[in-house]
Amino acid sequence: MLLALPLPWLVRLLLPPVRGSTPALKVPYAPERLQAVARGAGGRRATGGLGLLAWLAWLLLCLAAARPQQLGEPIQPPQAGRDLMLALDLSGSMSQPDMALGNRPVDRLTAAKAVLADFLERREGDRVGLIVFGRRAYVLTPLTLDRDTVRAQLDDSVVGLAGQETAIGDAIGLAVKRLRSQPPGQRVLIVLTDGVNTAGVLTPEKAAQLARDNGVRVHTVAFGGDGSMSVFGFQLPMPGGGDEIDEETLRAIAQATGGRFFRARDTGELAGIYGEIDRLEPVERPGEAVRPKIERYAWPLAAALLLAVLALLVQGRASRQERTA
Repeated sequence: MLLALPLPWLVRLLLPPVRGSTPALKVPYAPERLQAVARGAGGRRATGGLGLLAWLAWLLLCLAAARPQQLGEPIQPPQAGRDLMLALDLSGSMSQPDMALGNRPVDRLTAAKAVLADFLERREGDRVGLIVFGRRAYVLTPLTLDRDTVRAQLDDSVVGLAGQETAIGDAIGLAVKRLRSQPPGQRVLIVLTDGVNTAGVLTPEKAAQLARDNGVRVHTVAFGGDGSMSVFGFQLPMPGGGDEIDEETLRAIAQATGGRFFRARDTGELAGIYGEIDRLEPVERPGEAVRPKIERYAWPLAAALLLAVLALLVQGRASRQERTA
């Protein structure tokens, strides 16, 4: 818009004038006074004060159209949280009903959902994402501040949704891919599983190295009972219970990435673990200060309007003087 400043001058220089210097009105039989008025009306141009006002008004209009702005004082936004990915095992073994919730027997996935939902309630300010894995790993929810959406996707998750096997390495690799574009130092992954890596392209060891190289801190949670459940105070073995959990690999993943390894054998222990993770990964951290942009185009626009009013007053005064003369 500032490049348009010389436009009126170029138009006046390059285009022919609208009127010549010859009077447009000729009255051969009129008195000399009328002839003088006719010559003045035809030959007058916008010069002097009016021309200067027009140029100033054009300058101010171009400045207003260029949209001048001013940076305001820095403002500290509300406290922000971490970029947190949750990886939940949906393999077949998560259907084992060896957990208790509210004095009633439930399967492992139901217990994990209840604890994770409570954990999400306390993560206000975090950007949370949800990954589920079985034979393959899938992102159900990308990183978002909308924890209600994460809870809804968590509630809809069922055993076998991603396959019956366990691809721990692929889940970690997918989480790293989602987290590595986020600010460093706040990238956290929590993996909950009850089995051994039996599927996928990435091995857990390779995935841990990838997470370490990209600054992702991984906390691993081994979740599962001993394959029995309490009925009226008696421990009864469950069919297919007692599945092996690769605690050694999960511990190595946590150590390699600067995270912690946890072992939960019941719902109460799992709730305590996520409470401990709350303390390890505090939610609040200083947000990045921003400087708001204050629009200032109104100032030159108002000045141009004042010049237009002034030009009208000057022109009206000149007209009255001519009529008097």
